[in-house]
Amino acid sequence: MKNEFPVYDICNLSEFKQEDILISRFAPYLQVHKNLHRPHRHTFYHLVLFTQGAGTHTIDFENFPVKPFQIYFMIPGQVHSWNFDGKVNGYVINFSVSFFQSFLLKSDYLQNFSFFSGTPVDAVIELPDSLKPEIIDLFEKLIEVSEDSRWMGVDLAKTIMLHIFILINMERLTYHPPNVTSYNYTLLKNFQKLIDTNFATLKLPKEYAEMLFITPNHLNALCKEALNIPAGEVIRNRVALEAKRLLINLDVTITEIAYRLGFADNSYFTKFFKKQTNTTPEDFRKKILTVKTS
Repeated sequence: MKNEFPVYDICNLSEFKQEDILISRFAPYLQVHKNLHRPHRHTFYHLVLFTQGAGTHTIDFENFPVKPFQIYFMIPGQVHSWNFDGKVNGYVINFSVSFFQSFLLKSDYLQNFSFFSGTPVDAVIELPDSLKPEIIDLFEKLIEVSEDSRWMGVDLAKTIMLHIFILINMERLTYHPPNVTSYNYTLLKNFQKLIDTNFATLKLPKEYAEMLFITPNHLNALCKEALNIPAGEVIRNRVALEAKRLLINLDVTITEIAYRLGFADNSYFTKFFKKQTNTTPEDFRKKILTVKTS
C-alpha cells in the first residue's frame, strides 16, 4: 500500500452539483469523511465555522482549541487534522483555486483577506457577538443555495461567500502589530508573500529587500518591530514549514526534499532542520507516522 498522507482534490469531496464548490453542514460532512481527522492536505480553499464542539484543530503543526463560533480559513497546501471531543457541528465550505477567477477581475482578490495568508494565527478567528447572527444567517443562506438546482445558484453562492469574507475582514481591518505603521505593515505582508513564492531559491534578506525597494536594515528592523524576530528568521521559518509539509509524504526521500528546498546536500538540510525544530527530519517523520497509524 502506498505509504503517504492523503492530498485531497475538491473532486473527491464535492457534493454541490459543481466540482469547484462544496457547501455542507459540518456534522454530516464529517460523518461521510471520517478519515479527515488524520493529517492531510487539500488542493483547495477550506473553511469551517463551528457552532458546536470541543477538542483541537491542528493547522500546519500548530494546535488550536475548537470552540463554538470559531471560524477556520485554510489555503491550498496547508496540512491539518482534527481531534474532536464529543459532538461537533457547524458549516464547511470547500472551493477550488479557480472558483472566483471567472467572477472577479482581480485573480488575486482573495489575497486581500488576512485570513487567507496561510498564517495559522491569522486564519483562526473567534466571531464577535455583533457578527454572530448575521454570519450564521449567511451560512444558512449558503445551505439553501446548495440545495437549489438552478444554474445561477453558483453565482449567488459566490456573492454570499464574499459577503462573509468582507464582513469578517472589516472587523479585523484596523488590526496590525502595535507601533507598526500601515506602510510598514503592508511591506511586511508583501515580504511574506515574496517568501511564499521564492523560499526555495532566495534565502537572504538582502535579496527580498531589493525586491521591495528598501534596504536590508529597514527590512530587518521592520521584522523585529512587528514579529520580534529578524528577517532571516522569517525566511528560515517558512523553509522549515515547507520541509514539514513535505516530510508528511513518506514516499519522498529526505534527500529529494533537501533538493526541492534548495539545499546543497542532505547533511546541510538535516543540520538546518534540527536547528529550526530541535529534531531531525527522520525523527519528525517517525512522530508523524505514529500519528498516522494510531
